[in-house]
Amino acid sequence: MPQNEPSFKDLMENTQHSAVHLEMRDVYGVGDEADDFNQWKATSSRDADPGSAYWAPWVDLISRATARGVTVRRARIVSEPVTDYIRYEHAGASVNLHAGEQVRWLPRRRAVDLMLPGCDLWIFDGESVLFNHFSGGGDWAEPPMELRTEPGIVKQCSDAFEAVWDRAIPHDDYAIH
Repeated sequence: MPQNEPSFKDLMENTQHSAVHLEMRDVYGVGDEADDFNQWKATSSRDADPGSAYWAPWVDLISRATARGVTVRRARIVSEPVTDYIRYEHAGASVNLHAGEQVRWLPRRRAVDLMLPGCDLWIFDGESVLFNHFSGGGDWAEPPMELRTEPGIVKQCSDAFEAVWDRAIPHDDYAIH
């Protein structure tokens, strides 16, 4: 992001009411989780300790947000059968829940009639959208993020998220096979 735009952490720390995250890829390849993903693939065991070095910064950020009354929701649209990466995400979602997030899963076939944005995104307080840009392989693209505040774009993205959320299955009810 350009120097004058707030970082993701700044946006989350300044959020007062709601932060929602829409994820739509079946595979991500972001470097900062490569070791954890490879460990999970080798052992079928995922770091699920909220206090671990891997999770603690996220848990702290989200816990502080929810403590001040921010509702944090994450919806994932997934193809079925799910990819190994989605299995990995599902295995770590207990930490997202521990931090205070609400997590839901929407099978892609149940989203075919929804109009969705072209990128994963975060929406903060219904006032700004932070688009996440990824390469074809799933790593961060350049620029990795794009902040937009135009009311029409924010409304379109908010409407799309709410449509997904309404159809999605709560984490505890979504079984990975």
